[in-house]
Amino acid sequence: MQGMVVRDTRAWDSVIELQDVSKYFRRLKRGGLFHREYEQIHALSHVDLTVEKGEFVAYAGPNGAGKSTTFKLLCGMLAPNEGAARLFGTDPIKNRIPVMRRTGVLFGNRSELWWDQPVRASFDWKRVVWDIPRADYDARMARLTAEFRLDGFMDAFARELSLGQRMRANLALALLHGPELVLLDEPTLGLDVLAKRELIQSLKRVNREDGVTLLVTSHDMDDLRDMAQRLVLLHEGRVRYDGSFDGLLAHADKGDFEAIIARMYEAWQPEEA
Repeated sequence: MQGMVVRDTRAWDSVIELQDVSKYFRRLKRGGLFHREYEQIHALSHVDLTVEKGEFVAYAGPNGAGKSTTFKLLCGMLAPNEGAARLFGTDPIKNRIPVMRRTGVLFGNRSELWWDQPVRASFDWKRVVWDIPRADYDARMARLTAEFRLDGFMDAFARELSLGQRMRANLALALLHGPELVLLDEPTLGLDVLAKRELIQSLKRVNREDGVTLLVTSHDMDDLRDMAQRLVLLHEGRVRYDGSFDGLLAHADKGDFEAIIARMYEAWQPEEA
């Protein structure tokens, strides 16, 4: 199963392109009293990834697999040491502002909401910062309010919201400027079963009805399977599988989906482990 890559060959417009991307960091070794020694940590190793317009892609892997590093490369926060990263065919570092105008980002453990201000103030602030025309803003707010059921807490302080309400508001905020691509890092983290189901259904509608391209990470493989059409499995900085969920099951032994993934990770451990 190692190295198996399955890709659809339909003609699409590429939104995300990673070409032979490697990213590594220097880390100080412990124990050096008189001189410093460093070791090189490879977060990503020769990653090739293409995400086409309108795709809903699950980007999965254990902690330390390189998921967050990938998102930072795509947002222009980091540069690859080797290879090339492109969004919409351009360098996200050299052209960060125009790229981010077409991109929404949501990290499950972070919030753009002003903690001690009404939720409405965060949306008004983004309208001004992104210079969204009032007519566009009003139309988008009407739709987002209906989709994510925001009307019950727009005047509440962000600190007063439940986790589910805060996640819905953050996702609506990420979509406010009409992005073509949304990067979601652990959007269902900590949510109860009902809140997860509602959020997943909203994401699927955004993808299906608005054509927004979605790249989402999660440690919950069942959530990812409910959301996305395509699965990219990352392990120790390398893409190990790229294809459909059904395709993965067809190449694996029978059993629970989570158990199959766990067995794959175990099989990819270095021999000395």
